[in-house]
Amino acid sequence: MPGRICSAATVRSFASGFSWRAALIAIFVVGLFGAGATLFAQAAEPAVSIPAPKVDAVAPAGEGTQTIVLAGGCFWGVQGVFEHVKGVIQAVSGYSGGKKETAHYEMVGTEQTGHAESVQVTYDPKQISYGKILQIYFSVAHNPTELNYQGPDSGPSYRSAIFYANDEQKRVAQAYIAQLDQAHAFNAAIVTKLEPLTGFYPAEGYHQDFLVLHPTYPYIVFNDLPKVENLKRLFPDYYREMPVTVLASSKPTQ
Repeated sequence: MPGRICSAATVRSFASGFSWRAALIAIFVVGLFGAGATLFAQAAEPAVSIPAPKVDAVAPAGEGTQTIVLAGGCFWGVQGVFEHVKGVIQAVSGYSGGKKETAHYEMVGTEQTGHAESVQVTYDPKQISYGKILQIYFSVAHNPTELNYQGPDSGPSYRSAIFYANDEQKRVAQAYIAQLDQAHAFNAAIVTKLEPLTGFYPAEGYHQDFLVLHPTYPYIVFNDLPKVENLKRLFPDYYREMPVTVLASSKPTQ
C-alpha cells in the first residue's frame, strides 16, 4: 500500500516555523497510524562504493551547462545531496513522468498521476561529468535496487528513474547500469527505469532546499543527512561544504 510519511499540511506547517518538538510529534503520529510506521526504525539507505562508469558523455566544446533529471525517492534527500556536489549549478525538486496539470504534491501523493518526485540537476560539464553524477546518484543519493520505494516511503512516485533528455544520456545510463549489474556492485539487480523526459515541473516552494533549511526535521535527520555525510566520505574531491541552493540562485543580483 503506498505510503507517504509527511502530509503536505505537516510539511508546510514546519516550513512556516513549526517547532522541532511539534514537528517530531506530528511525524510520529503520521508514522504511527499511517503506512510510514517504520520511519524511526529505518535510517538512510547505506551507501555503496561503486566503480566509475567506463562509458561517459563527452563534454561539449565551449561554455555552457547541462541538465539531467533524476528520481530516487523523496526529492528532499536527492536535492540535498546534489546541492553539495562541486560542479552542480543548481538542483531543483520537482515532478516528472506525468502531466503539468497534475504536478502538485497532493495529487502526486495519490499515486495516480504517473509522476515521480524528481530533481533537475544543472551542472558544468567542465567541472563534473554526466557519468560522475550518475555514480553519485547510484552510490549515495538513493538505493537503485528498491522497486517503487525508498526507505520509509512507498509508491510509484518514489521510483528510481533517470529521465533522459537525449540519446547520449540514455546510452551512457544504459551502459553504466549494465556495468554495475555485471560487476554485482549491489546485492540485487538495479531496477532504475530509463524514461524519456517529457517535462519537468518544479515542486512547491516549501519543498525547495528543504534539507538545507530544516536540518533538524526528523525525516531529514534519519534519512537524508547520512546521505550528505556519505557523499563527503566517498567523494571528497566532489564535496563542497557550502551548498548551492534554489533560494540563493533566485535572488536578484546586485
